[in-house]
Amino acid sequence: MKQQVSGAFVFRAEAQSPKGSVLYNEHLKIADKSHIAEFAGYLMPLWYSSISEEHAAARQKAGVFDCTHMGVLEVSGKEAEGFLDAITTNNVSALAIGAAQYSYILDADGNVLDDIIVYRRGADKFMVVVNAANEPKVRAYLAALRTGEAVIDLSRPDRRIKCASVRDTSSGRDCKVDIAIQGPASLDVLGKIADDPLVSQQIKGLKSFTFCQAKLTGVDCIISRTGYTGAKVGFEIFVRPESTVKLWQHLIDAGALPCGLGARDSLRIEAGLPLYGHELAGQYNISPFEAGYGWAVKLEKEFFIGKEAMMRAAKSYDMTVARIELPGEKGVRPVRQGDGVVSDGVCVGWVLSCATVDKRQIALAYLEKDKVRVGNSTGVYYLARSEGQKSKGRKETVRRGETVDADITGKIVSRFEKF
Repeated sequence: MKQQVSGAFVFRAEAQSPKGSVLYNEHLKIADKSHIAEFAGYLMPLWYSSISEEHAAARQKAGVFDCTHMGVLEVSGKEAEGFLDAITTNNVSALAIGAAQYSYILDADGNVLDDIIVYRRGADKFMVVVNAANEPKVRAYLAALRTGEAVIDLSRPDRRIKCASVRDTSSGRDCKVDIAIQGPASLDVLGKIADDPLVSQQIKGLKSFTFCQAKLTGVDCIISRTGYTGAKVGFEIFVRPESTVKLWQHLIDAGALPCGLGARDSLRIEAGLPLYGHELAGQYNISPFEAGYGWAVKLEKEFFIGKEAMMRAAKSYDMTVARIELPGEKGVRPVRQGDGVVSDGVCVGWVLSCATVDKRQIALAYLEKDKVRVGNSTGVYYLARSEGQKSKGRKETVRRGETVDADITGKIVSRFEKF
């Protein structure tokens, strides 16, 4: 009997103490130390003033976010395009210089290792931004591809791909870190610190998922029309670490409000954007199709790692991520991750993330696909959160198909919010 080949990439991270980001000392100047928490191996501010104030700033004016913990890789050389096309789900060959695209890195079993953004800086030069928590795993995976240790095609276990040069730009001459500025006034803020009017016009002309290189306050920057808040106007600025504090302070002086992790999460939940480990991969191994991002998986490509698994997923998935609006006024018990979602007295899924926005709770949930209709009434069952609640019969877990009464009722809203 032929032995079954596994395409799963197994990574075991080494335990490390959390470290401060490039802007850590700046955070300590304006945030209470009790509001600093560990996130993805870094010490980051949850909030400075309040989550609600910072959320409102990014929706109504401009908020600035420390994203310097994100991983930034450089992929270059004559094999760069073909290499990235083989290891990512989107169509890298379609990228023009100065354009970017959202994509996924999968293993051969179709497990999502990370969601990423690929930026084409030149014919043979790319920048790849990965999630901070996944950076060590992605680097280990790329190394395994180079050595041939990682299986890339289950039907041809001996298959190999031509690997490009991959460089971690957390150090070195071309090191880059990320600061995001998001919200309708972002363009005005950048205009105030642009070195000349032509730079302002260049930035103003950027379309979504395009970027340019320019100087802000004398600092060389890559300025990208991207972000993860759902804002119609927003930018990410990639800059050398030694210039980060200067740029951060100039953005604040020009009118951007510093925003912490709390607002970053509430903004992306309100917008309907997935977070790796919650609405993507994670406990339920949620696929890009279930997450609502099947468009970023180009099944028409001749090959990419994990394609066979994605073809099966595209045809067979019966669960999907949905957005639910629930009451959130003072005194209403917050909905939390893992709570059961109820339709007609039956559990049809689970809450993945939730945030309070104004007097509403917005939840992202993993639901049976045929139960997702905009406007449908949908309930949530609160799981037990204490021994006392368990002793009174409240469940610690709830299974799909289990009969259960909803504790709070809301409605399904459109998958993504427009601002």
